[in-house]
Amino acid sequence: MPVDPSRADWVGPVLEVGEVADAIVEAIRERNRNVVVEDRASYLRVMVPSPCILDRSAVERRIGRGFELPRDLEQVMPSFKGQLTITGDQAVWALNLGAER
Repeated sequence: MPVDPSRADWVGPVLEVGEVADAIVEAIRERNRNVVVEDRASYLRVMVPSPCILDRSAVERRIGRGFELPRDLEQVMPSFKGQLTITGDQAVWALNLGAER
């Protein structure tokens, strides 16, 4: 399916469907505006105008247990769009303007 041209420069993760993915999506919705989630049956494509910010603590509140970055995110994220920066508390997908020049 082609990318909507109005969202060509949006960023975010592709997540395997499940409890953790649902928690990640809700945590992204909590922190970001204009979140679009495309449900592709076996995976979810999350798109946000750059940057897309995910807070570890927001995921933990939803799943009721620890969520370690980057390990637990990488287990459910086979792909993503944008430049990804991960710290112990946060994952941020952003537009990599330098790569487009």
